[in-house]
Amino acid sequence: MEFFTYENLRLIWWLLIGILWIGFAITEGFDMGIAMLLPFVGKTDEERRVAINAVAPHWDGNQVWLILAAGALFAAWPIVYATTFSGMYLALMILLFSLFLRPTGFDYRSKIDNPKWRNAWDWALFIPGVIPPLIFGIAMGNLFLGLPFEFDQFLRSSYHGNFFSLLHPFALLSGLLAISMFLMQGASYLMLRSDGAVHKRAQHYLQFSALAVIVLFSVAGIWLWLGIDGYVVTGGLAADGPSNPTLKTVATQSNAWLKNYTTYPLTMIAPALGLLGAFGALLMGKAGKSSLAFLNSCLSLVGIILTAGFSLFPFIMPSSANPNHSLTIFDATSSELTMHIMFWAAIIFVPIIISYTLWGYSKLWRTYSVEYIRENDHSLY
Repeated sequence: MEFFTYENLRLIWWLLIGILWIGFAITEGFDMGIAMLLPFVGKTDEERRVAINAVAPHWDGNQVWLILAAGALFAAWPIVYATTFSGMYLALMILLFSLFLRPTGFDYRSKIDNPKWRNAWDWALFIPGVIPPLIFGIAMGNLFLGLPFEFDQFLRSSYHGNFFSLLHPFALLSGLLAISMFLMQGASYLMLRSDGAVHKRAQHYLQFSALAVIVLFSVAGIWLWLGIDGYVVTGGLAADGPSNPTLKTVATQSNAWLKNYTTYPLTMIAPALGLLGAFGALLMGKAGKSSLAFLNSCLSLVGIILTAGFSLFPFIMPSSANPNHSLTIFDATSSELTMHIMFWAAIIFVPIIISYTLWGYSKLWRTYSVEYIRENDHSLY
């Protein structure tokens, strides 16, 4: 069909991978956000169990979004996957090992009725709450700065940086923004799923984290505008051309990351949604309207992620070592046949995953309280 040209398939998979990362941020955002809040929203063991059980029926299913996003990255953009995992190996291993604490923490925390045991596991669950968003945020910040990689004549990548070179102040700001986003998402979700003292504390942390999102997102935008040069393709890139990132020419220019917003004014919806969603979450949280606070938090996350995607377009992974070797959605993809097959697989299976997830939430939905924890002490986490 004429619609399924190589160019369109590349654009479609850019959108689909963005949707998968949005799904991850929304669902794992409240999982990890509540994990970060766990030592603070619960003053007693029962109050902490309220927070844990708010996500306990769903956290492992929510990880499907991360698996799907990583799998789609591997299949649709294999050269991006290879360059990322070889260049940022230590950071990704830290991310992976932090996630190991989640299943053990959920399963073993309440097995022994000992305050020291349970408190230790509460902090162990805090670690996989804060480390993943921090690393993802730092990685996103480094995309705007450019990563030090290049390719040889056989398209073998070489990475010239190290773990500590990733810790640029702008990247750290992006990491703090990601943490604030997940905190906002976790606090708004915990308001939905709890009552009593835990609900009140979640309401407090929602206002704090939403304000942090507004401030950090604004500062990041101003920093990109005034202090960071962006990348612009100046020639040699064909939307339906071969997947060879060494054939184009790229230049760095001031304000380049903001040019898509003047070229495509409709994209301004994304940063506006990011700010207005966080502001709405703050106001709705303060008013005690849990459902609207959570909806606004979700919209803010969608807007911020779309802002990153629209700003970088068509780049996926810019190169600071050799800008001409930067990876874009038009020269870092799999074959046309591969992307076509993947498209139909996604059309079939992603709606099934979404439907099953919504069904699971509808069947397991309830509000948790200290009284409910006491009544079901031996059947809950």
